[in-house]
Amino acid sequence: MTYKILAIDTATENCSVALLVGDTTYARSELAPRDHTKKVLPMVDELLKEAGLTLAELDALAFARGPGSFTGVRICIGIAQGLGFGADLPMIGISTLKAMAQGAYRVGGATTVASAIDARMNEVYWGRFERLESGDWQDVDQEQVVPPSVLAENLEKDEHTWLTAGTGWEAYAETLSTLAIDTEASQVQFPEAQDIAYLAQFELAKGNTVPAEEASPVYLRDTVAWKKLPGRE
Repeated sequence: MTYKILAIDTATENCSVALLVGDTTYARSELAPRDHTKKVLPMVDELLKEAGLTLAELDALAFARGPGSFTGVRICIGIAQGLGFGADLPMIGISTLKAMAQGAYRVGGATTVASAIDARMNEVYWGRFERLESGDWQDVDQEQVVPPSVLAENLEKDEHTWLTAGTGWEAYAETLSTLAIDTEASQVQFPEAQDIAYLAQFELAKGNTVPAEEASPVYLRDTVAWKKLPGRE
């Protein structure tokens, strides 16, 4: 896969932009929970200049579709749509939970990752992922928003050690420490645009894109009960 993909993420406290050009990744990232709108477009301009490209020369624009903060996800999609409309680029929405799984692999070689983002209201955005030989990731649980206590009641021990990623593990450390699964902490707290760009390659190869006007968020707030994926009961 040799693509040119711009990725944007403002779904959490972290603000990041990345430009993937074949095997080369240009990236900017900054913790800026209240300044996403000020930071993103200058980051985009910097990366395009660094790579010597224009938006019109790209193959696709990837964005963090959520879950995350409502405001952050809306900002991300709004900015991505504006750029996508202007350059007539196909859009690719990537899960923030899956992006953190790829981040845990990039940072520490993790191949089984449990992602949990603090969703407030005594809940976490939750998802588990296994890395495939192709480099893409397979969902193990259905992504959902769920109380940590429900996870503690329903998760069953398996043969894996799950690397933890996301702010939920620290926010609800006491309850999540009682999970039946074996876990090990990673250094990944937030999604990064460079991991969104990496994952977007697989979706672009499959033709899983939408026009800018159809880019949509995934909030997960309508999914509150513990659910396994079909066939994994």
